Amino acid sequence: MKKITIISTICVVIMLLILIPVLRNKLTEESSHEPASSERQNKKAVNPPKKAQPKETVHTATIGAVGDILIHDRVYDKAKKRDGSYDFNPMLKEVKPYLENPDITVANQETMIGGEKIGLSSYPSFNSPQEVGDALKKSGVDLVTIANNHTLDRGEKAILSAINHWNEIGMPYTGAFQSSKDQKIIRILKRNEIIFSFLSYTYGTNGIPVPKDKPYLVNLINVENMKADLLKAKKIADVVVISLHFGNEYERMPNESQKELVQVAADSGADIIIGHHPHVLQPVSWIKKKNGERAFAAYSLGNFFSGQTGPYKNIGGMMDIRVKKIQKGNNVKIELENPSFLPTWVDRSWQVHPMKDVKTQQKQYREIKKHMNQYVPELQFSF
Repeated sequence: MKKITIISTICVVIMLLILIPVLRNKLTEESSHEPASSERQNKKAVNPPKKAQPKETVHTATIGAVGDILIHDRVYDKAKKRDGSYDFNPMLKEVKPYLENPDITVANQETMIGGEKIGLSSYPSFNSPQEVGDALKKSGVDLVTIANNHTLDRGEKAILSAINHWNEIGMPYTGAFQSSKDQKIIRILKRNEIIFSFLSYTYGTNGIPVPKDKPYLVNLINVENMKADLLKAKKIADVVVISLHFGNEYERMPNESQKELVQVAADSGADIIIGHHPHVLQPVSWIKKKNGERAFAAYSLGNFFSGQTGPYKNIGGMMDIRVKKIQKGNNVKIELENPSFLPTWVDRSWQVHPMKDVKTQQKQYREIKKHMNQYVPELQFSF
């Protein structure tokens, strides 16, 4: 009996010696496949879930602008047809492809198109046929600025008659208005997902007082009012375009007052500044804003379509610049690039020509190119 007990004990010991290493190996294998809780936490910390990055989108649009549309009697007499109506389209046919090319083209309509019903007139108190507006529309102009020293030449009647016609043909206008309500509406145009806003002001109205109870008839240059309007325009648009009727007539370089006002406009939110009034071309320029961005200014675009004669007065042109909108989430960046300029020349039949195409104007064409790019050497002269 004692012998059996000893044998049983020996068997149990042998079985334990066999099973213990097997169990130990199994536990080791299982623990190697199951990371410790601290290791799991570290793994989560090293590889956090990735947030989706906003996609970057880029949109571009081009904006062009021409200078003064100043319609003397010799121009509208030439455009008069046998039936008594007026046709200015032949005078613009050579520049029409260039006016149509940009996504937006702006023109400074210096003479009110009050029409025949209130009597046509020429210098010094202008009133033009309404067919001028029709020709601009047909030729590719998208918006007109009408704040200038001749806005009040024929009074409120001419302004309202002109505005009624602009509305009839679907041409946006800015700078002179029908009412205070109309004046408060900032004009905007949208192209290729880019919103442009437009403002227009003049230094004065040739001594004709603006009616105190109707200040909306023309926007005068007032720095504080201008700053407030620029702030509103910047809130509703990606790009702010401002038209300034300023400077001295027939001076080919901008004066200090022009430069100071352009800088104020740029620092207050303007991106593109279009100048007119000198009736001759002044150079274009980049303007550095106080926030580090840059604006583009054309100090004077000269006479685009006019009956003026004399040195440089029958030369104008069209500026063109590309706007790039880069958007990533809520962040929007605007860049201006590829400025271009097309010099134009008006012959004695009052037809507007690209200067590059006029054989007799090649010497002056080369001079104008040097004049226009002296501040912006990279300015291009091809569209």
